[in-house]
Amino acid sequence: MTKNHPSLALDPYYEGVPQYMIDVYDWAYVDPDWARVLDHNWVVRVLLFLNDRRLMRAYLDEIEEGMRVWQVAHVYGDLVTRAARKVGPRGAFHLTDVTPVQVEHAARKLAGMSWTRVIRSDAAGFAVEEQDSYDLICSFLLLHEVPEEKKHEIVNHVLTKLTRGSKAVFVDYHNPSRWQPIRYLLKVVNRLLEPFAETMWENEIRYYARDADRFSWRKETLFGGVYQCVVVEHKS
Repeated sequence: MTKNHPSLALDPYYEGVPQYMIDVYDWAYVDPDWARVLDHNWVVRVLLFLNDRRLMRAYLDEIEEGMRVWQVAHVYGDLVTRAARKVGPRGAFHLTDVTPVQVEHAARKLAGMSWTRVIRSDAAGFAVEEQDSYDLICSFLLLHEVPEEKKHEIVNHVLTKLTRGSKAVFVDYHNPSRWQPIRYLLKVVNRLLEPFAETMWENEIRYYARDADRFSWRKETLFGGVYQCVVVEHKS
């Protein structure tokens, strides 16, 4: 079955999935057979050049027990479970994703944790109700996988949900240093598989925010600049 086959419209795993995801990331995030193959810690470790735990810690270290946390998309491996456990039953952990198979995988991982919810929603359109205000919002390796317009939408939607004392964490790709050999491998990967990624080399994440000056931005780069962790908070 090809990506343009009419029967895709009848497949529940493709219903309501953005066209760019079907066109570019069907093999990675939409097709349920591929999702089963890829949703393992060792796959994440290989894809992140053994930096998986380091990048996860950049997010997990911002979580305190009892927080209300929104993770804007599912992540393969055990990150979802680790984040939810760190939040614990005195808090709330909500996860959104736009694709049915990722919602399915997240719900399986979080089964039995009564303080968690998995919601099917686009990260740029998740309707956060007043009672669901969050202490921490995390986008983990999402921005490089969405078109430029969607980057703006996601960043601005996340920032509008920040309240005094809350923070957003963006873990994503960055512009690698010229001495970093992975830089040249990623250029090939970007051409073949990640057509939306290289603008992350050209733009700071704050570039995508309409009212960037209303917030403080703290950035740390990792692995010779291949990755970044940006923590955003309201200015006091």
